Amino acid sequence: MTALQCLRKSSLSAGWWCSRTAILVRNCARAVKMNSSILTRLHQGLAPFLTTVRNASKKTGGSSRNPPKHPRPKHRGWKVQDGHHVSAGTILVTQRTTRFHPGLNVGFGKNGTLFAMEHGKVYVTCEKIDPNWDHTWVQRCYAGREGQTIYKKFFNVVPAPQHQRFKLIDEI
Repeated sequence: MTALQCLRKSSLSAGWWCSRTAILVRNCARAVKMNSSILTRLHQGLAPFLTTVRNASKKTGGSSRNPPKHPRPKHRGWKVQDGHHVSAGTILVTQRTTRFHPGLNVGFGKNGTLFAMEHGKVYVTCEKIDPNWDHTWVQRCYAGREGQTIYKKFFNVVPAPQHQRFKLIDEI
């Protein structure tokens, strides 16, 4: 088998890389048992016919529509039910709008969270509100409802009654 037959058999194409061509020429030279001078002449003779073309290595991705996202729910609403005992700082309600209002011993956080300010028992009542119109939450949620009677749920924390056992300082 001659070197030319070996190259024809390996079907060199113009789109192959030079390194692949050099490997094919080297393999064909080994098959024909050529010496290094013939190999270099063969490689130099093929140089004008070789061009390097870089083809795409990966198929391009087609257009795709973004699937709908399902964000983690916020779980807003009641955290403590009516009649439960809570300690100070316990979150009673999380809310986006003023569905619930703070009552006795209940604080109102900047994000609308109602929290207990003292230890005690939780009572939920429905009362008529007297809104503070200077408050930003009231302006946002009750705009245009001035003069109307509005009833909302109020969260109250009633502290446990204190014991009545006292000792006088003089007796101690």
